[in-house]
Amino acid sequence: MADPNAPLLSVRDLQVDFRLGERTARAVDGVSFDLAPGEVLAVVGESGCGKSVTALSVMRLVPEPPGRVTGEVWFDGRDLLKLPEREVRPVRGGKIAMIFQDPLSSLNPVMTVGYQVAEAIALHHRVPMKVAWERAVEMLARVRLPEPEVRAHSYPHQLSGGQRQRVMIAMAFGCDPRIVIADEPTTALDVTVQQQVLDVMLELRRERDTAVILITHDLGVVAETADRVLVMYAGKVVETGTVFEIFDAPRHPYTQALLASVPRLDTQRQERMTGIPGQPPDLLTIPEGCPFQPRCPLAHDRCAVMPGWTEFSPTHRARCWAASDG
Repeated sequence: MADPNAPLLSVRDLQVDFRLGERTARAVDGVSFDLAPGEVLAVVGESGCGKSVTALSVMRLVPEPPGRVTGEVWFDGRDLLKLPEREVRPVRGGKIAMIFQDPLSSLNPVMTVGYQVAEAIALHHRVPMKVAWERAVEMLARVRLPEPEVRAHSYPHQLSGGQRQRVMIAMAFGCDPRIVIADEPTTALDVTVQQQVLDVMLELRRERDTAVILITHDLGVVAETADRVLVMYAGKVVETGTVFEIFDAPRHPYTQALLASVPRLDTQRQERMTGIPGQPPDLLTIPEGCPFQPRCPLAHDRCAVMPGWTEFSPTHRARCWAASDG
């Protein structure tokens, strides 16, 4: 009998390398995490920190070569990284779905959006296309696309950015997946539309008890939607905790810097948001030890060695020598 407390997804020591001529860039370096049923796990960090590559690796979408993925991704008692492609295909889209950052490049420009949603439903649920079409129109209505019966016959270029993202959400949730990975789902949208799209996605998530991995750099979205947070820097997870622990008591200097760079409306006028000094790391020239040390105000000689994890609670831990001092 399956353990009801077992994680839905377990990622262990995930590593992704890209061969660039004679050199190798390590985009993901030893990432491990669990995802519980119905949980919203946010993965945050600057552009290039490895968030999206981590998500693509879980879906087995990193091209090999030039990429090389090692580690373990356990789902339904199987390591997805060890399965042949024919066995991964039913999982991808059916049990683990993905919402991409740019729907215009993800949707087929020569097929109607209704057909694309219906095609995914027909493929994974093995139902006739007529049944799948009816379900697709229902899903388009469910994500609040105006006039869903009419819009189902539209092509992607005939829809606005927010409407295209709603189509992507309908396609992802239409197959009743157990996990949805949302990669920067609101980045290209204006603030009002962002909120509407997030509301739709989270409403479907609650109704279906779907677990969500939310890839984002928007800490406002994280505060509003996430249960737990992974903070990534230069391919490594440097801090993890509940959303309350990360926002109320961040322990890693990088997490603290990320939060300090977010504008707030509840601070005094003389308080100014601060940026993170220096430049994001070049993955081809990552320093030994802690990768954040060139930009860290607390950097010390000991940072030449990567610290282990310091636990502050059963759910909160960080990799930082200074954090372990406290």
